Amino acid sequence: MARNEEKAQSMLNRFIAQKAEEKKKPKERRPYLASECRDLAEADKWRQQILREIGRKVAEIQNEGLGEHRLRDLNDEINKLLREKTHWERRIVELGGPNHAKHAAKMTDLDGNIVDVPNPSGRGPGYRYFGAAKKLPGVRELFEKPPELRKRRTRYDIYKRIDASYYGYRDEEDGVLEKVEGPAEAKMRAEAEEEWRRVDEIRREARKGAKEVVTVGAAAREVLFEEEEDVVEEERKEREREEMEKKVKEREFVVHVPLPDEKEIERMIVEKKKMELLSKYASEGLIEEQSEAKDMLNIHR
Repeated sequence: MARNEEKAQSMLNRFIAQKAEEKKKPKERRPYLASECRDLAEADKWRQQILREIGRKVAEIQNEGLGEHRLRDLNDEINKLLREKTHWERRIVELGGPNHAKHAAKMTDLDGNIVDVPNPSGRGPGYRYFGAAKKLPGVRELFEKPPELRKRRTRYDIYKRIDASYYGYRDEEDGVLEKVEGPAEAKMRAEAEEEWRRVDEIRREARKGAKEVVTVGAAAREVLFEEEEDVVEEERKEREREEMEKKVKEREFVVHVPLPDEKEIERMIVEKKKMELLSKYASEGLIEEQSEAKDMLNIHR
């Protein structure tokens, strides 16, 4: 029994709802073109409807968690409604109504920021960004302030600040420079004198070293000559022994050309050995000094 009552009640509810729908007027749809509207009151009604939709979508676009695609779609829808609102305001003026675009303030988002920002992406000069759409990649840069350019000074600005002080003509008028330069000059003078003494001491040491080198060179030459005499003496004895043996073996040999005597041969051998020792132990400078000494003494041997 209870189930049938429920069914009847359900059928009655559906019937009542159907009758109420029949009594309602069909829902009107906003004309696609504003020029199709001929009534000023209707045009103002559609404008108010567009304003409500814009306000609802502007409040929705403040949510940053909607995602990039949804934010971009909402921003496009808001800009489309703004363009449609402009058409309806123009139509209201044509029908003899007030000029809402002239007296209305600039549209702002919920943060109070003016959103009439040109878009360089090709969407048109009237494209605007709202709420979280301003923080999307590629949009954030539009709201950043460009760096301030430093104004370059002109030649006139540079020269108008130049006076006698710039060239140093007034540095000694207050007496401060003299007090500062006095101790500095004395210090630099003392350092220069100390440097001169140090360089003079180094020159003296260099002269003493040169004299010692000359003395050592002379001693080396004496030792060299003594070694030469010893070597020459040994060679002379060796040569005499060889000559004695040769004479014993070649007594019957007759010489038909004049030969140098023993003293000449000995002198030639000594000269040869001496030159070999000089070239071996002595420097080129020492050899040149010896040759110059022989020339001065007129010795041609």
